[in-house]
Amino acid sequence: MPERRRGAALEKALLDAAWEELAANGYARFTMDAVVQRAGTSPPVLYRRWSDRDELVRAAIVHTMKEHRLDTPDTGSLREDILTLMREINATRVQFVTVMSVQLAGYYQETGTSPGDLRDPLVTGRKEALDVLFERAVDRGEIKPELLTERIKSLPFDLLRHEFLTTFAPVPDDVLEEIVDTVFFPLVR
Repeated sequence: MPERRRGAALEKALLDAAWEELAANGYARFTMDAVVQRAGTSPPVLYRRWSDRDELVRAAIVHTMKEHRLDTPDTGSLREDILTLMREINATRVQFVTVMSVQLAGYYQETGTSPGDLRDPLVTGRKEALDVLFERAVDRGEIKPELLTERIKSLPFDLLRHEFLTTFAPVPDDVLEEIVDTVFFPLVR
């Protein structure tokens, strides 16, 4: 008989099952029953935590983003830090970005939200991680702090996401370098 899951282990199993269901079947076919089956639990266990599928979808996305947060590189240069982070995203996040954008289109439409609402950097810790990269670069004199806006800080990653959604495939390394060297750096130096 399998060991009974409780507390944080049970919640993680439920949220992992919800994400797997979203990735496999998309929001249009996402049901609480499908998550119950995938998690090997019962409906009351799920409904005690999330009252409806939209609440569960949001929780699954935030959980997945937190679980897969990348380490903040410290290579000694902003260029290499950003490229290291972009390369890691490129190697591990194509499916995630695709699911967030394509499989959840119906969710955004039904709830009036957008991918940006779910990628809340305060919830996921993304903002703090990027701020560390930029603070180090300012301290090293690599960039001018007065040129750093939130949009410029996110620009290399926004362009990477655009590339994913254009091709549904990892981005060639020369394109990553072009984003950093010819688009991003001229804006911060």
